[in-house]
Amino acid sequence: MKKVIALLSIAGLLAFSNFNGLKAQEQTQAAEATEQTTDSTAATVDTVAEAAAAEEIVEEVSTEEAAPLTFHQVLKQKYIEGGAGWMTPILLCLLFGLALVIERVLYLNLATTNVEKLLASIEENVKKGDYNAAKEVCRNTPGPVASIFYQGLDRIDEGLENVEKAITSYGGVQMGRLESNLSWIALFIAIAPMFGFLGTVIGMVQAFDDIERAGDISPNVVAGGMKVALITTVFGLICGLILQICYNYLISKIEGLVNTMEDSSITFMDILIKNRK
Repeated sequence: MKKVIALLSIAGLLAFSNFNGLKAQEQTQAAEATEQTTDSTAATVDTVAEAAAAEEIVEEVSTEEAAPLTFHQVLKQKYIEGGAGWMTPILLCLLFGLALVIERVLYLNLATTNVEKLLASIEENVKKGDYNAAKEVCRNTPGPVASIFYQGLDRIDEGLENVEKAITSYGGVQMGRLESNLSWIALFIAIAPMFGFLGTVIGMVQAFDDIERAGDISPNVVAGGMKVALITTVFGLICGLILQICYNYLISKIEGLVNTMEDSSITFMDILIKNRK
């Protein structure tokens, strides 16, 4: 009986120890599985984060590439593509031409005179016989018309014939001053497209040299050379067009001033003849 009880006790201890061992093994396996799940989850999260960051970078790059260039950036890009050696002379022609245009516009605007008011003041003083006061009015009035009248009044004592000669002669001088620097503007209008055409011809020669070296008429070689060559012509023509418009404006302005000078000179002579004593 004692042996049976001892055997049962030993079997119970063995079963209990096996149960504890299995339970500990199950706990260990569960912990390892949890760790693996956590690691896989973390790895998945990292992968998703990396993918999202990569997508953001791609979106930013594509947005930057798709953003339209400003007008200044386009001009700068085309200037570089055309080559500084040929684009710089064209740019200088435009800058110098515009500087002369601005100078002429300011001069012509200052040369504009209220002729009717000036003639009324001169006539009022001439009727009184006060030619010195009339000359003072002309001296204080800016513009070529007043200068012409002053030259005529300054020779009033020499007779009306000399007055007319003085007005005609000094009118020619004033016309020359009005047309000053127009020849330089015309020069820049002519040479700016020439620089563009010259750059195009040289660019074409370089393109054919590239074709010869490549040994094949590749569209990439031809298109690249042709584009760079034609940019100089485009800029040269644009420069000439801008200066030509300004030149025509100046010519029309000068013609208007000359017509005013001629008409007012006739009226001035009529005033002197009517009030000659």
